[in-house]
Amino acid sequence: MENNLIITIGRQYGSGGHEIARELSELLGIKMYDKEIVEQSAIKSGIAPEVLHMYDEHPTNSLLYSLSVGVHPMSATISGMHYEPMGDRVFKAQADIIRQIADEESCIFVGRCANSILKNRPNVLSVFIHADLEQRITRICEYENISRSKAADIIKKADKRRAGYCSHFTDMKWGVATNYDLCINSAIGYDNAAQL
Repeated sequence: MENNLIITIGRQYGSGGHEIARELSELLGIKMYDKEIVEQSAIKSGIAPEVLHMYDEHPTNSLLYSLSVGVHPMSATISGMHYEPMGDRVFKAQADIIRQIADEESCIFVGRCANSILKNRPNVLSVFIHADLEQRITRICEYENISRSKAADIIKKADKRRAGYCSHFTDMKWGVATNYDLCINSAIGYDNAAQL
């Protein structure tokens, strides 16, 4: 555990953070975990994979969000039973998997507040990948084959969702440089960033 190298990568939507993580994984010869955390959490926690995917990296503290996924936050008060929101259960399941993997091997975690979950561990390097909005729009337009206005809207919503998720489940503010060991502007190029 103490000798494991752990890299956590937070990223703005469309910045190429996932691709940088994949290249870094190949360069260092260590595994990268992103969506795989969802699958492993489902197996360990017994929560259906579809439910985990629905809550994955989504803040769940609003009444409208709870109602939209069919969970009424007042039901626990009415019934007198203890109620733990599904979003909280999903976050805890993913955090347990992240800690377990970090105990077992050197690896890279993409997103899911891994920098906060592992912040007091040795040998953890937390990285945030960002890029100019215009570059992100161009990248998403090419990747998704959509208009610039639609790409800008998707980016805005995704970044807002990630920031909300981080503030809901951690004491950190998403994307603020002081919460990371290293911030990289992906405009320098993926090859150069992967060598850092």
